[in-house]
Amino acid sequence: MTQNTVEKTPVTILGLGAMGTALARTWLAAGHPLTVWNRTPARAAGLAAEGARVADTAAEAVAANTLIVVCLLDDTSVEEVLTGTGLADRDLVNLTTSTPAQARARAEWARERGARYLDGGIMAVPPMIGAPETGGYVFYSGSRELLQQHQETLSVPAGTTYVGEDAGFAALHDVALLSAMYGMFAGAAHAFALIRKEDIDPTALAPLLADWLVAMAPAVHRTADQLRSGDYTRGVVSNLAMQVAGTPAFLSTAEQQGVSPELLSPYFQLMRRRLAEGRGEEDLTGVIDLLCTDQPLAAPEAAAPVAVLNAPPRPAPFTSPGVTGRR
Repeated sequence: MTQNTVEKTPVTILGLGAMGTALARTWLAAGHPLTVWNRTPARAAGLAAEGARVADTAAEAVAANTLIVVCLLDDTSVEEVLTGTGLADRDLVNLTTSTPAQARARAEWARERGARYLDGGIMAVPPMIGAPETGGYVFYSGSRELLQQHQETLSVPAGTTYVGEDAGFAALHDVALLSAMYGMFAGAAHAFALIRKEDIDPTALAPLLADWLVAMAPAVHRTADQLRSGDYTRGVVSNLAMQVAGTPAFLSTAEQQGVSPELLSPYFQLMRRRLAEGRGEEDLTGVIDLLCTDQPLAAPEAAAPVAVLNAPPRPAPFTSPGVTGRR
């Protein structure tokens, strides 16, 4: 073992699914002493051949190192695996997909057992791990001090973006971004359905569609500015009344093409509800208030900016990570 390897922070990883294995291989390649554990021991064989130490039990793996990374199926699995292990004085980094409430409860659960806690949301699929040019990164929330202490190690697989002391914020950011992604996929699905029966090559439509989505994406900055200021007429390009007036053409086209409008109709209904409240001069931002409550929300105070540590480049287009595809 080289001196360089000795100086690298030892890591324990629990869970060797596709993502856990990708994380493990990246740390091994970077020279970090690695202890691994998985419910199905056979999954660890390849990593053992690459230099990882395979623990027989989760308790043995936790005892091996201070930095413990968990990448399991769900929050229930985390509790099942960690119960009975010695978490006192351990630094627990939970990269398992969970809800904000689950992450907050798990942070308290860890603190009660003497562990420091970071929650993480991985914005990548396994092939993006250890490949910084792909733009993959991980949201972290919880102990800022813990992230700073292990910054160098946690930055090996992917960039790190810290989003706050609230342990639930990583999961919240994760789900927020993925929710927007699925909304985009829904719109793309409707677009392809419209041309499905026509003599139009979908591979010819695809670059037009991708370019259009890229051109429209910066609108989120205007939405954010309007939410912060509380002025939904600020910087409006096409107001709500104009956009609602155009919706019948979308619905009629879908009907004529034999396409269900079920992906578009809920959003159009929200637009019409907002217009009925006399908000025709606004942007589309008001539908957010309808999703949250029947009454408009007060403009929030300016929040502290998200801290990007070892900031990654913005991601290039990639195959959907989804939820199951990242674990």
